[in-house]
Formats: sequence, structure tokens, C-alpha cells
Amino acid sequence: DIIHLIDGNGTFYDAKILIASQKKVLFKLIRKWIENPRPYSLHIAIAPTKNNNRFEWFLEKATEIGIDQITPIICSHSERKIINNERMEKIILSATKQSIKSKIPVLNQAIDFNDFIKKDQNSDCFIAHCEQVPKKNLQTVVSEKSTILIGPEGDFSQQEIDLALNNNFKPISLGNSRLRTETAGIVACHTIALYHEKI
Repeated sequence: DIIHLIDGNGTFYDAKILIASQKKVLFKLIRKWIENPRPYSLHIAIAPTKNNNRFEWFLEKATEIGIDQITPIICSHSERKIINNERMEKIILSATKQSIKSKIPVLNQAIDFNDFIKKDQNSDCFIAHCEQVPKKNLQTVVSEKSTILIGPEGDFSQQEIDLALNNNFKPISLGNSRLRTETAGIVACHTIALYHEKI
């Protein structure tokens, strides 16, 4: 039989099975090709949801849509502070294969919000929060390399918002609706993807 493989770094392979047993499978590579890279890079730093299933849903759907990095951030209003990276990485891998992608998104270790903000992101940085202040819609400020902060169910604290703004994160709106954390992450992910598809 012919099987289809990925290396997780952007390359697809076709291979022919030579030997198949319960303990091992030997195959011969017969073709390889590189997936066309997306014209953008997206890093979403998101607070884990209290309900673990909702966070897993976000990881799955963001992977299907297209994302490069995900960093769980622990905020002052976070109700979940521990992430099982091994389980989450299996979900991401499954979604990568299901959506026929060859590059696996990176799931970083959970990090405290304040520590994340101080890191050099080497990208255009945005924060989506619920405070009623002037914000630009994400679709009007899309860039080729973006880092977007998505807060917990109780939103970011005012101190966290101020810290982000003082570290060059720009406030953005994801629309008029009040969104759950995982929904906000998907809306941000899809907005970026859709923008780059039309150009």
C-alpha cells in the first residue's frame, strides 16, 4: 500500500510499505514535496479555559485554520493554571493530519502573563480585551507577523492591560459580540487567515 507522511516541518511524503508487522513498518519513500508556506505567521497567546474541553477545541480548530505558535498564558483572572502539554500536542498533531497540513504548530509551555509580555516577540503585537476604549478592528491592522493576546473568562485585569500597552501591544476589537475565550481565539485566527486568502 501507499501511505502518506509528514515530517511536521512543512514536507509531505508518499511512501510504499515494504514490510508491515505488529512491531514495525518498513517503507520506501517514493515522492516528497513541500507545502506552500502561508503568507503570514501567527502566534496566539491565550489564557487556558476553566473547562479543559474548550481549550482543546480551540487548539484543534486553530490548527485546522492555520497557526504557527500557541502559548498558554496564566493571568490574574485565570481559573486554570496547569496544562497537560503531552495531551494537547496529540490533539494538535491529530488536527494537523486531519486538515492535511505538513507543519505542526508549536505549543509552548504555559507562562505567567507578566513574563510573556517582557519577551521580545519580533512581530506586531495586539491585545484583545473587553474594556470600552478606542480600538481598531483586527482586520484593519493585519500584518504578516502577528502576536495576539486573548484573555481568560474574566478578561485581563486593568494592570495587565496597562502593562501590555506599555510594552507596545496595540488594543484590538474582534467585533461587537462578547466572546468566550476560545471563541475569541478562533475569531482572531480566522480573521487573519481570511484576510490573507483574499489578497
